[in-house]
Amino acid sequence: MNLTTFKVVLLAPTIALITIPGSRAQAPPSYELQALPAGATLHRVEATPAEYKGRKAIKVEMPDAAIKAQLGIDVDMPTFVRIPADFRNGTIEADILSRLNGKGPPDARAFIGISYRITDPEAHFETIYLRPLNGRKKNPPSPRDRRAVQYFAYPDCKFDRLRKEYPDGHYESGADIADDEWITLRLHVDGTRVRVSVNGKDELALEDAKGTPVTGGIGLWVGMGTEGYFSNLRVMPP
Repeated sequence: MNLTTFKVVLLAPTIALITIPGSRAQAPPSYELQALPAGATLHRVEATPAEYKGRKAIKVEMPDAAIKAQLGIDVDMPTFVRIPADFRNGTIEADILSRLNGKGPPDARAFIGISYRITDPEAHFETIYLRPLNGRKKNPPSPRDRRAVQYFAYPDCKFDRLRKEYPDGHYESGADIADDEWITLRLHVDGTRVRVSVNGKDELALEDAKGTPVTGGIGLWVGMGTEGYFSNLRVMPP
């Protein structure tokens, strides 16, 4: 099988289906992400197979046109590779890495994360993303050191609104991370409860996430100015 045949190649040995009696097959629990999984779609991003720092991965970036359309106008948009998983509650884990590509705004922080419950890319989804340049390893000034992990719910509860309404930083937290290094991001989702761990350390716990608990897809999300890499996506039931 030719791994360079992109967008249509599914690495069958990395996928296992779970069959539940009386129900249709559930989402595959593991994707190595050496190529796009079957049925994956691109939303305001470009994606290519890559190998970086010893790992095969999917490289994801926003194209110039998408950056131009969004720059200075909006944030926290549907900019992801959507994987057609049936996810409502459970655990999502992935190895991710990001660095600046020089195409974003001055306040770009190498934004990268995981979206979930994507019912329609323009209608509803939730996201946990990282700002590695705000990570404690980079010794950023306060309050940036407390803003390395971010939750948002599209379209109504983006980071700027949440930060304004919750100035205590309820929907964000610090983390011991930096750019240009592999990071393991793990989300445990149960209704409106979300627990986030970064490299095995719990960093953010929410009891009152803003999204509606619906079933939807999973997204490999990046923000403006990010060159992002995703590897070893794992999806586990509750």
